[in-house]
Amino acid sequence: MNVQLIAIKSEADVVTVCTQARRRATTHHLSPADVSRFETAASELAWNIVKYAGSGTCLFFSSQGDAEQKICATFEDHGPGIPDLELAMQDGFTTGKGLGGGLPGVKRLVDTFHIASEPAYTVISIGLRVRRLME
Repeated sequence: MNVQLIAIKSEADVVTVCTQARRRATTHHLSPADVSRFETAASELAWNIVKYAGSGTCLFFSSQGDAEQKICATFEDHGPGIPDLELAMQDGFTTGKGLGGGLPGVKRLVDTFHIASEPAYTVISIGLRVRRLME
């Protein structure tokens, strides 16, 4: 499957990210639960870009290794960065009015999760193994 880059600046762009996440997961014939996992993770990360950075991008792609195939997405922004990644990855931590389940929740939803953040830069990559429905 091809690579797709989506600019994220507004609520409408978050909807586009969600739609594309669902479409890509469905195209790979994932289970309904896995489709929801990937879409939910992508939605949370896209919303974080709008809320905390103002703008950024989402890059969707597929990864094929020797033993597995994954659908992947990388979210990047040039916002304020995350001052304390260890704290941000704890359940219940929030800088806003949310429940603090965001980043740790995303990590639990996907098979691979990588985060890097510095002042004026955050990049988060997620991946979900393709587990095809039994036929």
